[in-house]
Amino acid sequence: MFSIVLIALSLSMDAFAISLSAGVSIKGLRRFYMVRAAFLFGFFQFIMPVLGWYLGKTVRVYIETYDHWIAFGLLAFIGGKMLTEGFDPKKQIREEDNPLGGTGQAGDIRGIGSLLTLSLATSIDALAVGISFNILGQGIWSSAALIGGITLLVCLIGFGFGKRIGWFLGKWAERAGGFVLIAIGFKILLEHLVG
Repeated sequence: MFSIVLIALSLSMDAFAISLSAGVSIKGLRRFYMVRAAFLFGFFQFIMPVLGWYLGKTVRVYIETYDHWIAFGLLAFIGGKMLTEGFDPKKQIREEDNPLGGTGQAGDIRGIGSLLTLSLATSIDALAVGISFNILGQGIWSSAALIGGITLLVCLIGFGFGKRIGWFLGKWAERAGGFVLIAIGFKILLEHLVG
C-alpha cells in the first residue's frame, strides 16, 4: 500500500505543477474551474492505469516506444502557445467571450479542450504504470482509485497555493506557466530517453 501511495504522489506531480501554475496565472480563478480540473486530472490518473492494466502485455512495446513523445508534444505545444500569448500585449480575451467558459488561451484550464489535453498529457505515464501492474500481478481497481484520489487532492492543494502566491507574480504568471508546461514535457521525455 505504501508503494502505491508513493507511485500516486509521483504520478500526480505533473498535474500538481499545472494546477499550481494555473492558480498563479489565472486571475480570479473560480472554485468551479479548480474543482472540475482537479476532478479531471484525478479521473485521468484513475482511468489510464486501468486501461494500461487491461491492455497488458499485448501493446506494451508500442506504448513504451511513443508515450513520452506524445506527452512531450502535447505539453510543449500548449506551453509554447502560453508563452506566445504571455508575450503578446494585444492578447486580452475575456472569459465571457468563450462559450466553453474559458478564455480560449492555451493552457487555460477553464477551456474544456485545453483541460482535457492537459489531463491526457499528464496521465500517459499512468498508462505505463497500469501495464506494469498487470505484468507484476498487482490488482488494479484499488490502486487506480488511490492514484486518482491522491491526484485530485494534490491538485486542489496546488490550486490553493497558486492562488495565494499569484498576486506576487503578476503579469509574468502566464509566461511562467508556459515554461512550466514545457519543462514538464522535457522531464517526461528525458526520463524515458535517459532512464
